[in-house]
Amino acid sequence: MKLHDIGQRIKKLRKEKRLTQDILASLSGISRVTLGKVERGELGGVSVKTLDIIVSNLGYEIELQQSSGYGLPTLG
Repeated sequence: MKLHDIGQRIKKLRKEKRLTQDILASLSGISRVTLGKVERGELGGVSVKTLDIIVSNLGYEIELQQSSGYGLPTLG
């Protein structure tokens, strides 16, 4: 999963579990505004620990996967 897809996935899982942003944010110890930013892919000020807490509250965990390529794609 690409970094910019994480927010959309969190939003989808939250809705599937019928949780409001207020509830998930409260469970995760963050503000609703911060959760909204995460769901929009604005992850600049959010730590990996916070993301881990959010996804844990949704019943998931962060997993690393080997990517099919390294670095930026070539223009070649």
